[in-house]
Amino acid sequence: MRLAHRVWTGGAVPGESAARAELVREGYAVYRWSDAPGARYEPHAHDDDECLWVLAGGITFEVGGASYTLRAGDRLELPAGTVHAATAGPGGATYLVGERVHP
Repeated sequence: MRLAHRVWTGGAVPGESAARAELVREGYAVYRWSDAPGARYEPHAHDDDECLWVLAGGITFEVGGASYTLRAGDRLELPAGTVHAATAGPGGATYLVGERVHP
């Protein structure tokens, strides 16, 4: 897996069940998460590959000096061990978190 910021460019943003089904097809274990406006996560990393798919609101991730702002429909794929921080936007953020065990 490589770091990838996938900006939604299609029509209607996928609903939760469609996004969840796609992540499961891609081999992720999936759960829903919500952050309050301005919620902040300090720099950290995970042992597993992670994919975050925003359902509503927005959140900005900081990775290696770059910023990735995700809005509804956008995805961020983070390989295992990628140090990242995040801050939810002024309207908060609701997203699916997919975790895939790193071999």
